[in-house]
Amino acid sequence: MPAPAGDHITLTVDGRPVSAPAGDFSLLTLLREHLGIREVKDGCSPQGQCGACTVLVDGAARVACVTPARRMAGRRITTLAGLDPARREAWADAFCATGASQCGFCTPGIILRLESLSRRSPGADPSGPLSAHLCRCTGWQTILEAARAVEEGAHVPGGSRDFAAAARRAAIEGGGSQVAGPHVACGEGGFADDSAPPDALVAVPAPDGGWALGETLAEARQAAGAAEGRRSTLRPTPPLEVPPGAWDRTLQTCWSEPAYLELDASWCAPPDPLATGGACGAKARSDAPAVARRLAEETGRPVRVLYSRPDATRLGPKRPPVAGGANADGSGRLAVARTPGIVEAVAAVAPGLEVIETDVAGPPTSAEPRAAGVLEALALLAGARGTADAVRLPGGGVATAHVGEVISVEVDCGHLLDEVVLRSYCIGAAHMAYSLVTSEAIATDDSGAVADLTVRSFGVVPASRTPPVDVRIVDSDGEPVNGSDAVFVAVAAATWLAMGCPPVWPTDRRS
Repeated sequence: MPAPAGDHITLTVDGRPVSAPAGDFSLLTLLREHLGIREVKDGCSPQGQCGACTVLVDGAARVACVTPARRMAGRRITTLAGLDPARREAWADAFCATGASQCGFCTPGIILRLESLSRRSPGADPSGPLSAHLCRCTGWQTILEAARAVEEGAHVPGGSRDFAAAARRAAIEGGGSQVAGPHVACGEGGFADDSAPPDALVAVPAPDGGWALGETLAEARQAAGAAEGRRSTLRPTPPLEVPPGAWDRTLQTCWSEPAYLELDASWCAPPDPLATGGACGAKARSDAPAVARRLAEETGRPVRVLYSRPDATRLGPKRPPVAGGANADGSGRLAVARTPGIVEAVAAVAPGLEVIETDVAGPPTSAEPRAAGVLEALALLAGARGTADAVRLPGGGVATAHVGEVISVEVDCGHLLDEVVLRSYCIGAAHMAYSLVTSEAIATDDSGAVADLTVRSFGVVPASRTPPVDVRIVDSDGEPVNGSDAVFVAVAAATWLAMGCPPVWPTDRRS
């Protein structure tokens, strides 16, 4: 019987007995906030939909953010930190060797899910159980390859590569500083919130546009009156109309959520903040670092700024929706939600398209997310021509793609530096493109406010519905440049063509 609120409970965490408060909070809060176990990540709490906080409870995988802590009395909790060292090393090496982790935020939970599956049902297909998880980076295929390697007992040492070169390739593809090595899969990639001082004040967004402060995350969220992570019954609808004209092909897209898993986070012990990053540009303009610095200066204490999933979904910039028409000769018009830098981005790759910026009620947009506007413009032109030509982006590599039962990709982006990392980023980009065209969109209400605040509402295609991706990499002697962005655009165009170019994205939205 669960202990009453206010009492203490005794449980075993990673092999050691622990006495902990039995208050009205989750197992995730107990592990991260009370015990300081940072391998357990928070990507959506308390939605229970992203899988980042997965742990083993008496050997069975369980999502910690929706598991009441007080019900864990007498139970045995295993985080990735407490997994048998030999198994932990085997998973970390396999994930590293196959490129199954990029940022590494989601992978501690995924590894524990796969470990539980391996114990319960050896040899079972892991793609179904992975539906409990969201991974924005890898496109699932490399994770499945890592799972097979561990299941088969294959020796995949993680320490035999040049990880400095691997990190350089990852930085080129990800657009920011990266690290590489087996430790990344264990969630040790250097996430901002993992290193926040334990005595830091916590600040979270408040509904009035300000910031609520508390001594703990729970206090701050209670003071803010945190928004619920709801999913609406509204259907995503393209907010823009196709400009008038006689067009060979037209396209309308909806608002879409970048769907990064690591939430905006920063902390500051004056004078300098430690910021969060990644997300293919989606967090490039996050206000978390500036807020952390300001509040730390005002209070004279370290301050930890942290978004919830609903905060990130409401406040984070979206990929701007477009509506356009184009002809086979490259001419056309593209209406786009007003977004700084979007006109210049499209003009650089599609000079024949007239870009019309339009004020439309909706969430903030940004040209920073991967190939925003560029992908839509080049896909529209490919549809008008009826063929997907090679894609070369300014300052980047060249990629071609064909989509059938398999997504086939060829990419040339200079010297490889590290083939595993490059292949991983290209597979991830192919998944992201396929998912964007076929399934991803969010709904807004009549005022333009985001109505869908849950991870599942984003429409990211799961592992079980992702086609295999075959990547051929051309190793050239040129300066290494980004290749996965060109893959992203090429696969999007090829996916749309393969589906017969239906005029609205997403083409096949399913829950």
